[in-house]
Formats: sequence, C-alpha cells, structure tokens
Amino acid sequence: MVEVKGLTKLYPMDTGWLGKKRSWLSALEDVDLTVRRGEILALVGESGSGKSTLARLLIKLIEPTRGEIRYEGENIFALSRAQVRSLRRKVQIVFQDPYSSLNPRHNVGQIVSEGINGLAPGSRRRRTNELLELVGLSPNIIDRYPHEFSGGQRQRICIARALAVNPEFLILDEPVSALDVSVQSKILNLLADLRDELQLTYVLISHDLGVVRHVADRVAVMYLGHMVEVAPKHLLFSNPRHPYTQALLSAVPMISSKREKRSRIVLAGEIPTAINIPARCRFATRCFRAIDVCWNEVPRLKEVEREHLVACFNHAPVAEALSS
Repeated sequence: MVEVKGLTKLYPMDTGWLGKKRSWLSALEDVDLTVRRGEILALVGESGSGKSTLARLLIKLIEPTRGEIRYEGENIFALSRAQVRSLRRKVQIVFQDPYSSLNPRHNVGQIVSEGINGLAPGSRRRRTNELLELVGLSPNIIDRYPHEFSGGQRQRICIARALAVNPEFLILDEPVSALDVSVQSKILNLLADLRDELQLTYVLISHDLGVVRHVADRVAVMYLGHMVEVAPKHLLFSNPRHPYTQALLSAVPMISSKREKRSRIVLAGEIPTAINIPARCRFATRCFRAIDVCWNEVPRLKEVEREHLVACFNHAPVAEALSS
C-alpha cells in the first residue's frame, strides 16, 4: 500500500552570511519502509527518533527535503490539490492526546460528523450514530460535550471521527499513552477489531513495547532519524539483531512462572544531537559492539534473514551480543 524511499527531512537551524544555512537538524535521513495492506506496522524508538515526523510526512502535513512516499503507486508529494483531498479521505490520523484533539465547544455529533458534512442532516445523524456504535459508544451521547467523558471515551470519539470518511489507512500516534493502564487494553482491542471488520491498515507509533507486542504484525525500530531494524514481530522480539533493539528489549519487564535470568543492556550516554550529524553510524557513540567501520560509513538496511532487515555492520543474535 505504502512505499517510502530515501525519505529525508532537514530543518535549518542557523543562518550565516547572506542567508546561507550553516547548520541543519536532521529529523529523518534516507528512510526506506513499506506498509503492506491490512497489516499493523509499529514504529518504535526513543523520543526524538523521528517517529512523529515520519507520521506527519505520511499524511502530507509537511513536505520532505528529499525522497518520496508512494501511496498505491502515486507519489503523494506530486499530487494536485484535488488529489490531495482524495488522499485525505483514504488516510486519517488518531492523535496521542484525546483531551486536546477535541474541540471543547463542539458536541459529539459535530465532532464525529466533521468529515461527512456533505450528507443531508438526517443521513448525517444516522451515520454519526452508526460510527458511535461501531466504537462502543451509545448514540445517546451525540449532544454531549468532550468535558463530560473519560479519557478512554474521548479516544473512542476520536477514532469514530477518523472513521467517518471511510478511510483505508490509519496512523495511530501513541493512541493509548495518555490513558490509564486499565483502559489501554480496551482501546487496543477495539482498534484490532476495527482493523479486521473494516479491513484497515495501521501504522502504530509507540514507545511502549508491551503495546507493540500486543497488536503489531511487523515492527520498525528508529534511532535518531534512521531506520535501524525492521522485522515481523515474532522475529524482532525473539531474535533482535541491532544493538539498539537488543538494548530496548532487555529493558522490558518480564512476567514468568519460571525463574529466568536476563541480562540488562545499559546504554552509555544520551542520544546525541541531531544537528550536523557526521556521515557515520548514528548509534556508534552509544553502541557496545561498535567497530572501526561504524565511525566512517553509514550502515544501510539489508536482509539478514527472510523479512528481517538490519542496518548494522556488526549485527549478531542477542546471545552472541551479550557474550561479546
């Protein structure tokens, strides 16, 4: 459904003599990715890794510095205004914070029906009722306002609004991170059910690997604007190959009846600045497996086993990584 090639987004940070840009913040650089129809692809990584920038590019809220995104074969950055409007009906987004993403002056009916205002009033109300029932809410709330609802109910209203135009591709930007733990699983189960019922495709942005493990089909790991590992969920969680992914997974709490011991990989230092990054592996400054080539060349994604892509010069299974 979606193919991302060489996607780069740079922001100018400093202007020199005669307006010449002297420094750039690299939010994304040379990102390649595919999204298959009907799957849930999770984007994971620390804050500042470029996940939200990629999401904004996928829905054409911002323009890239270079590269392209092809949606069903069409480069979305070469579309006319009419074609962009058509794209927006197919691609919708559910935001992280259900408290700030709803207009407090609009009632539920006005919020959910924003995308279907071309319908006659009677048809619009019927469609709004159907959407509310679809996300597990009673149509009786149609005249109430956002402040009357809990966080989970507000996120269901946000999901109903996104579904109003019958999209086929949803970007879920941390959809449960602002909710209580007791509510998160209900929203995730709702999203999984809607995917199956409406034949939707999701890109799920999350920093919570428990959430990713619960719903994702494939996982793409990002670090400082680079894609470092992409694999089916079962492969990534059972046999991560990039040192950054191994460190992330080693920090996930385990609940098991067996007394299993697992070594925690602690990364030294903080994520370096994304301004004027030299041409080398971006993870080299924190990597416990860095070798000479890591400081001189940029690793590219390559297949190390079927459907398992890694951007690393010294990738290894986790057991070898911990023993080295």
